Amino acid sequence: MKRVIATAFPTDPCVDSPVTLGAAIRAARTQAGLRQEDAALSIGVALQTLVDIEAGKPGVSIGKILQVAQGVGVSLLVIPQAQRDVARRRLADLTSPLL
Repeated sequence: MKRVIATAFPTDPCVDSPVTLGAAIRAARTQAGLRQEDAALSIGVALQTLVDIEAGKPGVSIGKILQVAQGVGVSLLVIPQAQRDVARRRLADLTSPLL
């Protein structure tokens, strides 16, 4: 069986493109040790749909993207653009390792 190599989450929590969201979904899946085939089967989507989402292809429906994100444990937050920088700093504080 092919070994899954964990990938890192994007450093910026702001999702500004399908590619960024796809990278976050791929990171969650690989950090969970799931192959694409297994993740697609457990989430209930076609393998090609998961492949397309992780590749950042823009043609996948938002419903499928949200289904996959939830299935791999990725949460999407909606923050007004005017508060984006404050939210980034606060999230960085929450996710940074304790010294």
